[in-house]
Amino acid sequence: MFIGEQILSLIGLDVNSFSVAGSLVILFMALEMILGITLFTEEPPEVASVVPLAFPIIAGAGTMTSLLSLRAEYEMINIIAAIVINILIVYIILKTSGKLQKILGKTGISIIRKVFGIILLAIAVKLFATNVGKIVGY
Repeated sequence: MFIGEQILSLIGLDVNSFSVAGSLVILFMALEMILGITLFTEEPPEVASVVPLAFPIIAGAGTMTSLLSLRAEYEMINIIAAIVINILIVYIILKTSGKLQKILGKTGISIIRKVFGIILLAIAVKLFATNVGKIVGY
């Protein structure tokens, strides 16, 4: 988040272009959640001990793309506050996931997945529209 802009400029990209590409990745992730399909396939890691199982999901490419995309539109303090709140929520959910799964059941989890997929889809559309406008000069 702090040096992403410099790395992008090093390879000749601006944050807005990266944000448009990132919004498309987020859009496809949201479609996976909503439609229950698999668009992205994970390649098995060469060394399983290097990459913990949950790490790519919680702090993988989607997270990094989201951070840089949000960096193009929001103030740093807002992003940092959102990260802290998100860390707390993820921690609580991971600690209580077994209990939540028993309470909600398969149907409840499916409903929550679709609701959050729609929210993610709306975020992707907003990021796309905002940054395409900045690229074309509107």
